[in-house]
This record gives sequence, structure tokens and C-alpha cells, in this order.
Amino acid sequence: MPETVETVFASVVARNPGEPEFHQAVREVLESIGPALARHPEYAEARIIERICEPERQVIFRVPWEDDRGRVRVNRGFRVEFNSALGPFKGGLRFHPSVYLGIVKFLGFEQIFKNALTGLSIGGGKGGADFDPKGRSDREVMRFCQSFMTELHRHIGAQTDVPAGDIGVGGREIGYLFGQYKRITNRYESGVLTGKGLAYGGAQARREATGYGAVFFAEEMLRQSGDSLEGKRVVVSGSGNVAIYAIEKVHQLGGTVVACSDSDGYLLDEKGIDLELLRELKEERRGRLDDYPRHVPHAVAVADRTVWEVPCDLALPCATQNEIGGAEAAALVAGGCVAVIEGANMPTTPEAVRILGRAGVRFAPGKAANAGGVAVSALEMQQNASRESWTFAQSEQRLRETMRDIHARCWSTAEEYGLPGDYVAGANINGFRRVAEAMLAHGLV
Repeated sequence: MPETVETVFASVVARNPGEPEFHQAVREVLESIGPALARHPEYAEARIIERICEPERQVIFRVPWEDDRGRVRVNRGFRVEFNSALGPFKGGLRFHPSVYLGIVKFLGFEQIFKNALTGLSIGGGKGGADFDPKGRSDREVMRFCQSFMTELHRHIGAQTDVPAGDIGVGGREIGYLFGQYKRITNRYESGVLTGKGLAYGGAQARREATGYGAVFFAEEMLRQSGDSLEGKRVVVSGSGNVAIYAIEKVHQLGGTVVACSDSDGYLLDEKGIDLELLRELKEERRGRLDDYPRHVPHAVAVADRTVWEVPCDLALPCATQNEIGGAEAAALVAGGCVAVIEGANMPTTPEAVRILGRAGVRFAPGKAANAGGVAVSALEMQQNASRESWTFAQSEQRLRETMRDIHARCWSTAEEYGLPGDYVAGANINGFRRVAEAMLAHGLV
């Protein structure tokens, strides 16, 4: 990084102690945008970097709720409204024990550039709570969501801040949150949350969007070099919503996903993951991957090992942040991987990115490759505003076009700045420039 940018980064670390994920996300962007800063000195004069690294608003609140035994529990809720230069804050809610302010800020910071890359009028934000919905009854989850929204409703709105789902927040949770928002505000404001059920304003293909979008981006990467997904051997991490729909789209486009994972280890099925069985195990039974070989004897469940040791052509990390470190990246290189496409948010460490780059492995960062979810969320907002409902085919086609456009923006921006094929630089510079120009136009706000 240029010396002036290093100074900014040092200030970010000093002002935000104990938040390594946020520091990592900021550094990754700052390391990429030097060429844009050199070409546009007005960004430094207006302190765009300093302003973009500081959230517009950070809200932290307690969430008291009662479990099924009548015991009062207390969790902590967050909403970081990071940047609204391009439109209302937009980003998901994550319910997971690991959630703290640093995680939410890293996700919100990434969301700024991801949303900018879509070309849509949405800013960046993120939120969540250190609540774990696993093992909780529907009524416990409902009581938690109602308490969470009792505070959150003061800070959101269709023209202000529009949350969606993330890890631990699916259709059930969004339904409870929306119901409480409607109850408190006495308004049927469909556009205040996205990821809603189809019965009350949700968009077709929203559930599939992040996984499908990552695969559409992979398809564009391969097409750029005259290749396709046909016949490719693919490994996907995770076995939740993003992973399941990434697997589905890979299979539809002619590839074969041979392995996926959960927190206990990974599943290897050399004939290709049986998607219907996987859905039944994970979505209906809420079971574990080690149940799969009982139904498919040739498959193997491997405990306490990384899925990245499985040889593959393409890798799609779809689980969580920093799941691919240096050792995992080396294993992917040794296993013949030619491209890594991030379906999760920042699943690859800086060390791993360097190892992949030195080996010539193409790398698509999450802010570009997993933007499909927020893209369809924005389309849901559009449908809510016009009281329309699109078909699945219409939504999927718009998603595919959006991912194609994002790929084109990343590719052309990287070439424009003399960094051909560098998707990280292309994504960061393109997103940063769009936000910076809007901030300059708005003046000192």
C-alpha cells in the first residue's frame, strides 16, 4: 500500500481494536485501490478512504427473551449502517454465537462494494446477534425475533435500511421479524425486509440466488478463457442454503460436485452429490453429513478433515470467513484446482490468496462472486415497490444478467488499470470508484 494509505489503515486498526476480521477486510480493499487513488487525487483531498472506513451509524442493543422453560435469556443485537451513498443501507442479519461488532463491521464493509458492483441503487450495511437458533424451538426463535425487532424497527425502513437473511436467518426468522415490524409500526411495508416468503411479497429465486450467482460467475470466468463447466469436478464447502443451490446449478450446467462439508468434516461422493438426499438430511431432518453414507454406501464421510484436500477443478467456498488458509490453499493447488470462486464472505485468507495467485489459480472474491443474493434482494424491493410478482424464470434471468455484468465490470476495470485477470483489483476498484463518486457529489456528509 502507498504510505498515505498505510497511515489510514493504521488509524483504522487503532480506532477499531480487537476486530481482526474488519481489519482484514479493510486491508484487502486498500491494497487494491492504489491505482485509482493515483488517477483521482480528489479522492484523497476529500478524505474518501477515511470516510468510507467509518460507518455512518453503529447500533448495539440488548435482546431479552424467554425460553420454553420460562427462563429469561439475554443476547446482544447489532446493526451497522455503513454507507448510504448509493441508496438505502442493504445487507443481511446473521444469528450465530460468533457474532460480535467486528464480524458485523467486516460484513458491512464488504457489502458496500458488493452492492456497488451490482450497479443497483443500494448502500451497504449488516447486522445480527450472538443468538444460536440451532436446537431452539420455533416458539423460542419467534420470541427472540420479536424482541430483536422491537429495538431494530426504530432504525430500518424501505427508504432507510433494508435487512435480509444471512447465516442463521432464513425464511422462518424473516417471517417472525416482518410480523413484529408490522405489528409495532402499523404499516404493511413490504420493502423493509427481503428474503420474505412468496405468500407475502418475497421474490422468486431469492433463496437460490447466492449459490446460483456464484456458479454463474464461475461460468463467466471459464467462458472468458474459452472453457465451460461441462465435465468439471467441483468441491463445495458447507451444506447450507448457499452450498445446496451452488451444487444444484453446477449439476445443471454439466459439472459434478463430488464433495461438500459441515462443521464435523466432509462428504465425498465420487458419482456426484445426491442433491435430493442432501436436502432431506440438512433441510428436513436437520441432520449431519455422516448420515449420507447410510443411504449411499459408496460415499464416504470424513471426520475432522478439510474438504479442500479433495482433488478438484473448481473450488466454491460457501461456508464462512477464513475457511481457506495457507495449508488449504496449498492442498487445492496440489489437487489440480484451476479456480476458486467465493460463495461465502471472505472465506479465503490473504496468505491463501497469495498462494493461489503464485500458482496461477484464478480467484473470484466474494464481493463479486456472491453478490447474487443481494442482487435478487434488490429485485424483491423493486417488485414490492411496484406491487408486482415476477416468475422464477424472470428472476433467474435477471440474476444471470447481473452476474454477467459484475464479471464484465471486474474484468474491464482490471484491464483498464493494467492488472488483467485480477478479479480482486477489478472488483475493489470498480466498487470503490462508484461509491467515491457518489460521496463526492453529496458533499461533506
